[in-house]
Amino acid sequence: MDPVPCAEALLAAAEPVAGDEALAALLGAALAGGVEALEGLYRAMAADLWAFALWRGGDPEAASDAVQTVFCRIAGARGTKERIRSARAWLFTAVRRAVVDQARRRRRAEELDAQLLVASDDDPERRAEAAAVSRRLARLPPRLREAVYLRHFADLSFREIAAIAGVPTFTAASRYRRGIEKLRRELQGGAR
Repeated sequence: MDPVPCAEALLAAAEPVAGDEALAALLGAALAGGVEALEGLYRAMAADLWAFALWRGGDPEAASDAVQTVFCRIAGARGTKERIRSARAWLFTAVRRAVVDQARRRRRAEELDAQLLVASDDDPERRAEAAAVSRRLARLPPRLREAVYLRHFADLSFREIAAIAGVPTFTAASRYRRGIEKLRRELQGGAR
């Protein structure tokens, strides 16, 4: 599902809640395992939380993932009796942490990709070339970077890449092609 229409659906379905006391009651009941409370909390807060996550991270899909992470955490709490002063603050803090965690994981993956490529060759000239490619590969969107890495460096077929990514084979091939095209354009633009 496209994240932007999803966000529009969230905004359209948002239900105003009387105040922090009502939110606190919903959050408390959701943390205790109440499914209806979780649904009510989601309807009341998901749009605001998504907008905040988008503002923090700049990516609609990552914003949706951050909100989902928080609500999954609430759903999995089952019976937790956490003392919460402000339900809104608690929810926004949880989303902020989810966005920060996503960014950290993404940076670590990019750094690891770059280290793996540079470490894969002993020839100094090829290492320098690999370092330049690694820097540019790290700038690709994660989905394209994954497809390029799995095809080019792990020597997997598009069918295998599709199975790993959980997408159709055509999509895996398309991601690889777009990633290679972006890398080629960057490399033709000159080394930085």
